[in-house]
Amino acid sequence: MTGEQPRRMPPSEADERAALAWIRQQFPEVPAWYGKATGSWWAMPPIGARWRLVEAVDPVELRGAILNPAGWPWPRNRVTLPETAPGMPARTSRGMSE
Repeated sequence: MTGEQPRRMPPSEADERAALAWIRQQFPEVPAWYGKATGSWWAMPPIGARWRLVEAVDPVELRGAILNPAGWPWPRNRVTLPETAPGMPARTSRGMSE
């Protein structure tokens, strides 16, 4: 094993929109986006009067990062979070469905 991470399948545009809508519904004050160049999900949650850039492998992990930005590991290491979260759209084989 070379230590390389497996490549993630990018979400479809509909899945990306649904995931971002789900995140924005819960955290309307937090800028969030999917990085097409990085294949990661990103957000800028506030910590007091400052902001912190967090990265995640999927929308569920991003939710965890937004909920605990001060304790979010950087760089990301072995973080285990549930596959689903309350109110999250159902996933399809490529990611999520509307």
